[in-house]
Amino acid sequence: MPHPLATSSSEEMGPGLTPSPDLLLPRSIADKDLSLPNGTPVDTSSPASSSSLLNRLQLDDDLDGETRDLFVTVDDPKKHVCTMETYITYRVTTKTTRAEFDLPEYSVRRRYQDFDWLRNKLEESQPTHLIPPLPEKFVVKGVVDRFSEEFVETRRKALDKFLKRITDHPVLSFNEHFNVFLTAKDLNAYKKQGMALLSKVGESVKYVTGGYKLRSRPLEFAAIGEYLDTFSLKLGTIDRIAQRIIKEQLEYLVELREYGPVYSTWGGLEVELSEPLEGVSACIGNCCTALEELSEDMTEDFLPVLREYILYSESMKNVLKKRDQVQAEYEAKLEAVALKKEDRPKVPTDVEKCQDRVECFNADLKADMERWQNNKRQDFRQLLMGMADKNIQYYEKCLTAWESIIPLLQDKPETK
Repeated sequence: MPHPLATSSSEEMGPGLTPSPDLLLPRSIADKDLSLPNGTPVDTSSPASSSSLLNRLQLDDDLDGETRDLFVTVDDPKKHVCTMETYITYRVTTKTTRAEFDLPEYSVRRRYQDFDWLRNKLEESQPTHLIPPLPEKFVVKGVVDRFSEEFVETRRKALDKFLKRITDHPVLSFNEHFNVFLTAKDLNAYKKQGMALLSKVGESVKYVTGGYKLRSRPLEFAAIGEYLDTFSLKLGTIDRIAQRIIKEQLEYLVELREYGPVYSTWGGLEVELSEPLEGVSACIGNCCTALEELSEDMTEDFLPVLREYILYSESMKNVLKKRDQVQAEYEAKLEAVALKKEDRPKVPTDVEKCQDRVECFNADLKADMERWQNNKRQDFRQLLMGMADKNIQYYEKCLTAWESIIPLLQDKPETK
């Protein structure tokens, strides 16, 4: 049973109803040259100036506007204070030319738990696919104010990216639950109904908690599992160290803010040194501003991407476990057929259906893994280039500030 997401390089099931081991390994994707969505190759040579770093990787949604037919944005967060609870809603705007939608444009308001409902429904109805992760409900319980402007904006960006990931997926974007999420004015009515909009694959996949045990993963899936374990471990280490660095930067910033004014106070007592001392004070103040901007960029842009991909790897591991379950069930059914003493054994229909599910999982997992790797390469290339650009700007500002006071510190010729 060929699957729409299967790549042309995938092979059919081999003899004896055994799944083919010919999957693309994740590392093969990492060897390709990076290109933008419109096919334009990215030049990674050193730019003439720091400001051009990000411009080289600026992705424009309009580049492939002729081929895309569904656009979704999340904006305009609003705080709602009720008797029982306080929560934030976000405006979800949809523009589309798809026949599945009755109107060309929709605008609805959704809260975090609505996004969570959507993700659960996608996992339930599309078990063979990688569902993008949601931002964590609380980053640090009891520490982060989830109603602060910074937290709400960070979450809005993450929710916007979550929907765009689904929108760009060739299967998830056509899911009926996604359609309802984007268009229904009253989503609670659908939640109460417990809509049974399951795909044929979703209906057939059973979540087996016992009875079947996979002997061993095929080599290609074992390689994917090992890659995900290593990737999440390394990214988790980077995340922890980055958070410590930001914490230390903020502590240093507090000291720096107290340090600068001391020179200004001292200048009031030293008439001959007042000008250079005031210059040093202003210089330190400019360095404070530059460091504050750098820390904000790291907190708002760098850390969220790390967290998203840590959660992404966990989502992929879950899909891999589901695939293992289905293959274990398939192997058990094959053994049961082999044990039957019949002159001309015939493969039962349920075994063939189970084989179809294994094939479907293999094809979907392969396609989603490659899509995820391509997205990861682009996201991290852009993220690291952005981090380099921000650090260059920070040090340039500090350099300019310190160079500005050198003339004040140099000896001036005495007038006769």
